[in-house]
Amino acid sequence: MNTQRTVEFRSILAIVLALACAASYARHHHAKPASGEPGQFDYYLLTLSWSPTYCLTHPQDRNQCSGKGFGFVLHGLWPQFDAGNWPQFCSTEPLPPAAEQLGRTLFPSPKLMEHEWQRHGTCSGLDAVSYFKTADKALAAVHVPADFEAPAHGLSMTGAQIAAAFRNANPSIPADGLTVACGRGELSEIHVCLTRDLAPRSCGKGVHSTCPASPVEVPASRGQ
Repeated sequence: MNTQRTVEFRSILAIVLALACAASYARHHHAKPASGEPGQFDYYLLTLSWSPTYCLTHPQDRNQCSGKGFGFVLHGLWPQFDAGNWPQFCSTEPLPPAAEQLGRTLFPSPKLMEHEWQRHGTCSGLDAVSYFKTADKALAAVHVPADFEAPAHGLSMTGAQIAAAFRNANPSIPADGLTVACGRGELSEIHVCLTRDLAPRSCGKGVHSTCPASPVEVPASRGQ
């Protein structure tokens, strides 16, 4: 009898685990699609990376971190869906020379430029030159607060204070149209949600701030 119950228990446990794994896979697959259709998306997510924080953990990236003294830099312009997922790697179209030349003026490193085009830009429905021009326009549409213009001294601020500073400098951005990302107690990125015409808008599902309630460090720009 005990043996029979043990077999039954193991069978039930196997079924439960299988269902749990299937559900987990489905959620993961829905949240992060492996491919997409070029031009099929709802809005853009403009991502600005705080370069001093990045360079603390990536000193080997000489293109971005070798004495450049960057503050906020363009990480990417990402097509997004309102449902919370996003398309990626929509084609394998390589970067033509004209696009590379333009991209090098926008991104802090060629490696990042290539990655952003392949993963996100190919889903925009634009050719590479047009995509980089769109990223440039999006970047120009967001004003970085004066306190973050490559400060020589580190700052200590909450995520809410950082967001408020950006909204004060950009009154057209709605309260739910900008988020702040933090990691290891430091400022990491700013995310700004934009329409396909690059107007400020509310963010879709899954885009939210990741900073603690307590202050985080904003490392200084020191020539890195």
